[in-house]
Amino acid sequence: MSKRSHIPTLKGRRSFISKGLAAASLFGVSNSAHADSDQKTGQLTKGDAAILRFLAAAEILETDFWVQYNELGGIQDSEVPGGTGNPIYTAKLQNLDQDMPQYIHDNTEDEFTHENFINAYLTSKGAPAVSLEQFRVLQGSTATGSSGKPRLTNLMQLTLDTSWWTRYRSRANNPDLDPGFVFPQAVPGLNKGQFPAIPRTNADLTPGDHIQAIANTAGFHMPTIEQGGNGLYPSLAQRVSSVEVLRILLSIGPTETAHFQTWHDKAGNAPPLTDPTNGLVFPDLNSPPFGGEDFQTNLIMPEPCPFLSRTLPVCSIIRPTETKGAAAGALRFLTNMGLFIGQQPAFFEFMQDLAQAADNAQRQQNGDDN
Repeated sequence: MSKRSHIPTLKGRRSFISKGLAAASLFGVSNSAHADSDQKTGQLTKGDAAILRFLAAAEILETDFWVQYNELGGIQDSEVPGGTGNPIYTAKLQNLDQDMPQYIHDNTEDEFTHENFINAYLTSKGAPAVSLEQFRVLQGSTATGSSGKPRLTNLMQLTLDTSWWTRYRSRANNPDLDPGFVFPQAVPGLNKGQFPAIPRTNADLTPGDHIQAIANTAGFHMPTIEQGGNGLYPSLAQRVSSVEVLRILLSIGPTETAHFQTWHDKAGNAPPLTDPTNGLVFPDLNSPPFGGEDFQTNLIMPEPCPFLSRTLPVCSIIRPTETKGAAAGALRFLTNMGLFIGQQPAFFEFMQDLAQAADNAQRQQNGDDN
């Protein structure tokens, strides 16, 4: 069972935040001359509220698919309730690491706290929270262990861009400086079709290489999604006006990086195989034609690369962190992955509006800003 503490209730979290804000100095933009009243949402600028609302929605979506993983392959307890586990799928995940159920559980709990905190912070400042409950319409897995409740996201038709594998191993290229450079895919097959990352039904539990391929797909989906958040937070942080909102983004963002590096390590343990049902190949990333600096599985820390200017020394960094169009890019990334296959048009309109508002946010200049 997990040793982590229980998640505070949303009501308790709001009470804590309200008391804390009343006792502390607020660093947000006040009714000063440089901030027009029509740019205010409670004590937040319109742009800061828009950024937080987009991030709240992203965290809700992330929580939704992590719950699906936890129901089938994690630890079900009072911290992360729902589902009853699927022993066959769990055993295949544990071929990547014996601690996969614990890591899945803890990542799921983390996303719950991010979602709840950001929404509670918004309401504490008089800004509207985000709810996506009206879009919880997708049918999830019916395999043993699933709760069977309606979902927001689809883990059964994924198309994964695994080029982050080589992007973080490259010493020569950075997408912020080389937007046209194409980084090779670690698992090319995952970028060419639609594949399940959880068993869709009990029929997916055999043959053995098929359910292992599903677990391998999950093993690559997890870092693929987390490296997206790993870049999104610092990208949007460059647009916020309030020091307190900046603190939120700079505090939550690094947890996404911690998740990414954890799952990055586990993906490298995915056993090489060919799925007998669909031909999906998981290569040995340490052997030709892979292998070498761009694929070696134990290189899970970012290699130094060019940053800001090629006239400066290379630096080990998060990449990309370009802020222009960051929210729309994140939404496009999630959509192209297949997470929203089956969603209604109103869902896409709602998410596009949130992304556009976040990308339109402008950092308001204070007297001490550079």
